[in-house]
Amino acid sequence: MADQPMNGKAGNGAAADFSSNEAAAAPESGEAAPKPKTARRKAAAKTAKPAQAGTDEAMPAEPAKPARRAKPTGSAKPAGSTPKAAKREAKVEEKKAAAGMSSDRPWLKSYPSVIPPEIAPIKESSIGEVLVNACKQYAGRPAFTCMDKSMTFAEVERASAAFGAYLQSKGLQKGARVALMMPNVLQYPVALMAILRAGYTVVNVNPLYTPRELEHQLKDSGAEAIVILENFAATLEAVVARTGIKHVVVATMGDMLGFKGFIVNFVVRRVKKMVPAWSLPGHVSFKEALKSGATRTFKPAKVSPDDIAFLQYTGGTTGVSKGATLLHRNILANIAQNAAWVEGAFIKKPRPANLVYVCPLPLYHVYALTVNALMGMQQGAQNILIPNPRDIPAFVKELAKYKINVFPGLNTLFNALLNNEDFQKLDFSPLRLTFGGGMAVQRAVADRWQKLTGCIISEGYGLSETSPVATANRFDADAFTATIGLPMPSTEIAIRDDEGKDLPLGEVGEICIRGPQVMAGYWNRPDETAKVMTRDGFFRSGDMGVMDENGYTKIVDRKKDMILVSGFNVYPTELEDVVAQLPGVLEVAAIGVPDEKSGEVPKLFIVKKDPELSEAAVMEYCKANLTAYKRPKFIEFRKDLPKTNVGKILRRELRG
Repeated sequence: MADQPMNGKAGNGAAADFSSNEAAAAPESGEAAPKPKTARRKAAAKTAKPAQAGTDEAMPAEPAKPARRAKPTGSAKPAGSTPKAAKREAKVEEKKAAAGMSSDRPWLKSYPSVIPPEIAPIKESSIGEVLVNACKQYAGRPAFTCMDKSMTFAEVERASAAFGAYLQSKGLQKGARVALMMPNVLQYPVALMAILRAGYTVVNVNPLYTPRELEHQLKDSGAEAIVILENFAATLEAVVARTGIKHVVVATMGDMLGFKGFIVNFVVRRVKKMVPAWSLPGHVSFKEALKSGATRTFKPAKVSPDDIAFLQYTGGTTGVSKGATLLHRNILANIAQNAAWVEGAFIKKPRPANLVYVCPLPLYHVYALTVNALMGMQQGAQNILIPNPRDIPAFVKELAKYKINVFPGLNTLFNALLNNEDFQKLDFSPLRLTFGGGMAVQRAVADRWQKLTGCIISEGYGLSETSPVATANRFDADAFTATIGLPMPSTEIAIRDDEGKDLPLGEVGEICIRGPQVMAGYWNRPDETAKVMTRDGFFRSGDMGVMDENGYTKIVDRKKDMILVSGFNVYPTELEDVVAQLPGVLEVAAIGVPDEKSGEVPKLFIVKKDPELSEAAVMEYCKANLTAYKRPKFIEFRKDLPKTNVGKILRRELRG
């Protein structure tokens, strides 16, 4: 879920264009929330303690054991005045009591009857175990399809074992960090599963990062190995000597595509010229690594629920790039929560025999990582991978080839598809679920989508720090709610004031989240962890919201000054720090301004040190130091900037 409602993008094509992941529309504010009766939320379950300062890894103590799963006992729609409604409400109370939950969790009465308030205890001890079990259970089914080439679950298992054996042959110890810097290609799930099975930690890297951004992430994570698509190898070349990377595996677009791969690589390299010249002495090709690993014996690592699965980098709520430490148990919980919630999609329409997901969202982002790659495999689903997030016509052609049942996306993608004539001609009868995240879904887009497809957009919310899904709307709803929905099973949402006190229903405060999917802390940053974790185990999201009497939460504002570009967080502090290093800049401030396509875009206010400094020079500098969605779209030169008495720049005055 991008930080904020979960992120994503779309596209396809052999000669994929990875130049930009942005295409967005402004979120609409929605109607004012109703003012229901006051209700106080009480801390109920025993949960994780916040991380303690002074530790190498910001990590809380053991979380609460999940409560005994309550058996579904009836419909959980909001109560009315009829006898049937009263009976439903009584059954809901039974569910609460069976789960050991307090009666002041208003969202439970809005749960579908097929969804329990708590997830059952998880039997598997690691993500790798879940994935291996899925590969055995669904061995002959297609797991991932990319550019017309499919890999069955059994083939993914064999390839991951081979790649895992290769990594083990390099002497990497359990817990070693391995970076993945690839778009949606078949190599990604293979490498992902291999790393997790071998007991290593995945460090997902945005392929569009500049050398500065890549260097920071590799050094901060302590990554020892990296798997990278050749299209981005030049970026790694520029910084690898200053990092701890010892092993480099380079993949190509055509590696897993058979004979077609030769054609694809020729087009990507020679025709489209999408692979800048690069040199990484000592690197190994992905195909060579697989071949080498296949001659070795893979030794499954003993992985516990408390081992680190991912370092998922995010600006968090403070703007400093840092790794959210996601343990195996965090991700396992969110897989289980999503698996329970998805049952709501099959209340009114039957579950297809073989689920088909489309995956236009980047797998390196936590939204698609959990919802598509991990939960998709757990469900035995086929994931249609879309490498290019820009080519809508090619994406529509891919959609026409398959009977898509589950469609995770975001507002900008839905809007772009609705404006494509060929998309309007597709058969949407197989569609069971459209899941929206990454940014607010506009009502106008949701209404058009429902009218065309017959399927509502169910909006959800989450962050990298919550693995990511924290809330979601009912998948069997008949209408778009313009809210982020209800807390997931085993999840609590509290709306709190600046002093950390619970606010009554209907009042605006900070959205705080507690549940088994909440991260252990920020990697090696106990100071930052302490800022976002409360004493009673809630994660402070930095988003302002309001909860109604039925447990639905609506985001009304953002507590911090971050800018939301197509579902991606852009932090003014980072932009200011980068631009301030440009000779000729005396002072700089960054804010977000509305944009029809991206929701918001960055704008810079600059006080010149050098009178000759031009807008073009600033833009060129930003292009070299910031990935595309972070770059300013507007620059305004001023003689001075508004400041407080102590000299702090007042961004709110710049926003007007």
